[in-house]
Amino acid sequence: MIETPDSILEELYIVVQERARSPVPGSYTNYLLDKGLDKILSRFGSQALEIIIAAKSGSKSRIVDESADLIYHMIVLLAASDIPLSDLATELRKRRSHSETSSDSF
Repeated sequence: MIETPDSILEELYIVVQERARSPVPGSYTNYLLDKGLDKILSRFGSQALEIIIAAKSGSKSRIVDESADLIYHMIVLLAASDIPLSDLATELRKRRSHSETSSDSF
């Protein structure tokens, strides 16, 4: 099976949902969900800053690592907010379609 970006994102989203329904002791995901929105947002913001620092350092591997952390925290935020990952995909597709027909490109 070929791994696609959307399939791993969906897999992670499902794991977060499963952790919310059936907590796993010691799970970082459960820690975030238990602490609530403020903790999730704090970690999301920290990860955004870490990407900036990684990008300034010019280290591609650090940019990839920090981007993975940011996306994970975004998925936790979406799941905690009861926003299906498909809503994000729909919005991105809508913007992409719009950019093909206007000078406002993505």
